[in-house]
Amino acid sequence: MTVNDIPIISFFQRVLDPLIVMGSLYLATLAFGEPFSGYCLVLMVLAFFISSAVYQHIDPYRTWRSGRMLAYARDTVFGWCLTIAVLYFLGSASGMKYYYDERVLLAWAVATPLTILASHIAVRLATGSSQRSRELRSIVVVGANDAGIKFAGVCERHPNLFMQVQGFFDDRADGRQLVGLKYPMLGTMLDVAAYVRRHNIKMIFISQPVSAQPRIRKLVDELKDTTASVYFLPDVYVFDLMQARFDTVGGMPVIAISETPFMGFNSVIKRGTDVAVSATALVLLGPLMLLVAIAVKLGSPGPVLFKQRRYGLYGEEIYIYKFRSMTVLDDGPTIVQARPGDGRITRLGRFLRCTSLDELPQFINALQGRMSVVGPRPHAVAHNEEYRKLIKGYMLRHKVKPGITGWAQVNGLRGETATLDKMEARIQYDLDYLRNWSLWLDLWIILKTVKVVLTRENAH
Repeated sequence: MTVNDIPIISFFQRVLDPLIVMGSLYLATLAFGEPFSGYCLVLMVLAFFISSAVYQHIDPYRTWRSGRMLAYARDTVFGWCLTIAVLYFLGSASGMKYYYDERVLLAWAVATPLTILASHIAVRLATGSSQRSRELRSIVVVGANDAGIKFAGVCERHPNLFMQVQGFFDDRADGRQLVGLKYPMLGTMLDVAAYVRRHNIKMIFISQPVSAQPRIRKLVDELKDTTASVYFLPDVYVFDLMQARFDTVGGMPVIAISETPFMGFNSVIKRGTDVAVSATALVLLGPLMLLVAIAVKLGSPGPVLFKQRRYGLYGEEIYIYKFRSMTVLDDGPTIVQARPGDGRITRLGRFLRCTSLDELPQFINALQGRMSVVGPRPHAVAHNEEYRKLIKGYMLRHKVKPGITGWAQVNGLRGETATLDKMEARIQYDLDYLRNWSLWLDLWIILKTVKVVLTRENAH
């Protein structure tokens, strides 16, 4: 993304997209010779507000900024489908859908996302063409640190930014500067303003820690005597970022460094998927679950269901359900993981564990909202307390609900984690899932889970 993309995106959000949503409905009525009635006006207003809210939460422009046009097109169409679904529900509930011509609605529903995509791509091509004829903008970076050097590398790798790094300014002594810096050192922070005026520098990027605030303030005051644009590079990327984003709290800007991916509309999508998948699974697999329950009861003494405490969302304790597959019901401070050939596993239990049939009751947990269909697999409380002391970031996996299946399980880390290395690898996959969550990733994990279960990988 270039800084010039920001006004373009603002134009899309505030002007172009609303005009397309409302204007395409009006043109659809004209195309089929239908009068533009008050009901059409109501639909137009509803579509404007609902689509604005949906797109604000889905934020397809994040993929636009990164240049991932296929992902951007996917998010745009998906957001419009959600808008249509909400409008259809409201129309059916109120009875208003009978006041509209179905041909008009269908044409509007199809034409709107196509028009939005076509207009956005046209604007991107037009702005790209105008940018190619522009001059390179000279920039300097204040701060020869990791963040500043990384930014300079971005400018070099992306010529479409039209930014040429002239060099760095830094107050540190030569011995403390990073080795291998390929850009010239132009001076200290005291020299910035004079250099900018003398060489007519267009843009300045300040990469300094918060502790340097007095020096930054002094520099910004000095730069008011220049025509250069000034930007601040926050050094938050040195942290292990998870769903990092800019936000506001009571009007104050804040930066989220470690956040759950299920905020706002994402939480609605996630919960809706869990309910739909869990309810469908319980209906389709209900007869099988009844047969398994009878077999467990007749196969060995003990309850049909095994309940065990696990950590759920935000580390709160929950009980998960499984068909009993062992002769013991461990839930204390010390729990030994099941291993291949474990004598505690019943004969039926071995089959249930190999086929993952023992996990089916967890769809009840997912329907209750204690678990999710996809997420980090929950560990026994005793194991949580053990590994949280040994593995950095272990508890971050509890920023989401635990899952029946997860990213680690479909990547070969299903079953026993006998060594610390294996558990660390599982946690890394869990955290990667949190960083990169999308509905499509969930669906992919569900499909891969079916394959893993059928091939009985790492099951015992």
